[in-house]
Amino acid sequence: MTRPPVTRLLFVRHGESHHSLDGVIGGPEGCRGLTDRGRAQAGAVGLSLAGRLGGTAAAVYSSVLPRAVETADAIGAALGTAPVQHCGLCTWHLPPHADGMRTAEFQDSHAAGGGGVFRPFEHGNETWAELVARTGSAITEIAQRHAGGTAVLVGHSETVESSFHVLGGQPLYRAFDLKVAPASVTEWSTDGDPSAWPPARWTLHCCGGAEGAG
Repeated sequence: MTRPPVTRLLFVRHGESHHSLDGVIGGPEGCRGLTDRGRAQAGAVGLSLAGRLGGTAAAVYSSVLPRAVETADAIGAALGTAPVQHCGLCTWHLPPHADGMRTAEFQDSHAAGGGGVFRPFEHGNETWAELVARTGSAITEIAQRHAGGTAVLVGHSETVESSFHVLGGQPLYRAFDLKVAPASVTEWSTDGDPSAWPPARWTLHCCGGAEGAG
């Protein structure tokens, strides 16, 4: 009996970044990329994934933010493939004037009362539901494009969190929190059709494990 082809999605959070250490909002302009430690993490996770995949061809995608692009470039070099940037994998879409602002200042000066799943926490920010819908669309598109194959999605902690809603069927307001380490790997797979309705049933193999984080 022929086994159905397996689709694998490996989510990687970017390595340690300057914006997280500096406590600033790292948008397209405010993000200064990875620290030296972050670059070492990205290189290590690339080598780890190359060994894990054992020569299996894999596509690599990343958000458009410099810290994710740098991480994806290191992974792509290890896997022998050129990464593709996809804005759908980005973290929060914040107003341009907030880019580079101290995170605590933005959260304080732009606080929106009643913020939560369907209302933004800060004025001008996405809601959580909007972020999941945007990221979920990207994840689904990539899964369908690489049905029966493997894709690496390099993004942010929110990208990994979204996978639990999109692939794991979790409600938008989860009963638990996730702590996603820099350069960690979260793997989902399915032997179903990613384009099918009802949705394919996915298996979570590991979550947030810091491969090569060091």
